[in-house]
Amino acid sequence: MHIDRLEFLLAFLAVLTGAAIQGSIGFGLNLVLVPVLALIEPASLPGVGVLIGFPLWILVYAREHHATDRTGATWILAGHLPGAIVGGLVVTMVSVPTLTLLSGSAVLIAVIVSIIHNNVAVSTRSCLVGGFSSGFMNTCAGIGGPPLALLYQNKTGAEVRSTLAASFFFGGLISAATLAVSGGLQWHHLTLSLALAPATILGSSLSRVVLAKIDRGLLRPAVLAFGGIAGVAVITNAIV
Repeated sequence: MHIDRLEFLLAFLAVLTGAAIQGSIGFGLNLVLVPVLALIEPASLPGVGVLIGFPLWILVYAREHHATDRTGATWILAGHLPGAIVGGLVVTMVSVPTLTLLSGSAVLIAVIVSIIHNNVAVSTRSCLVGGFSSGFMNTCAGIGGPPLALLYQNKTGAEVRSTLAASFFFGGLISAATLAVSGGLQWHHLTLSLALAPATILGSSLSRVVLAKIDRGLLRPAVLAFGGIAGVAVITNAIV
C-alpha cells in the first residue's frame, strides 16, 4: 500500500469520527472509514475494516458490560460463523466495488424494513439472521454493524453498545481468521490498523460527551438516520 501523510490524516480523522459515533450509538466506525479507505487505498479493504475496531470494542464493553444481552450475543455469534465463511468464499470471487455495492444495498434494505416494521423482536431466529448478515458483510466489506444495530434499535443505549461490542469483538476474530485463511488478510492491513488505533481510543473518549443525549430517546432515530446516510454513501462510492 502507498499512503502519504495527507491520506493517513484523512484516514485518522475518519477513524476518530467513526469511533465517536460508534461509542455513542453502538456502530458506525466502518461506515465512516470504509468509504474513505476505498477512495485513498482500496487494497486496505476489507482487512483494515475487520481489524480496526478491536480497541474500541474492548473499551466500550469494559465501560458498559453490565448491560450486555449475553444470550442474544451468543446466538449472534452462532450466526456470524457461517456468514463469515460464506463471506470469505465470496471475497475470493467478487471484486471489492461489487462487494461494497452489495453491502450498501443491504444496509438500505435493512433501514427500510426497520422503518416499516419497527418492532422487530430480539429472538433466537432474529439473532441468528442478524449474526449471519453481520458476519457476511463484515468479512466481505468490513461493514458488519447495521444488521445488529437495527436488530437492537429499540433497546437501551447501554444494551445496544455493550451487546454489539461483545458481538463485534468475537465476530471480528472469526472474520479475521476467515480472511487470513482465504488470503484476504495481509501484514500491511495489520500495520495500518495499529497506526490508526490511537484514533479509536480518542473517539471512544469523545463519545462520552454525547452519551446522555443519545440515551434520551434519540437512539433509534440516530441509528436509522446514520444507517440510511451511510448506505447511500457506500453505494455512491461503489458506483463512482
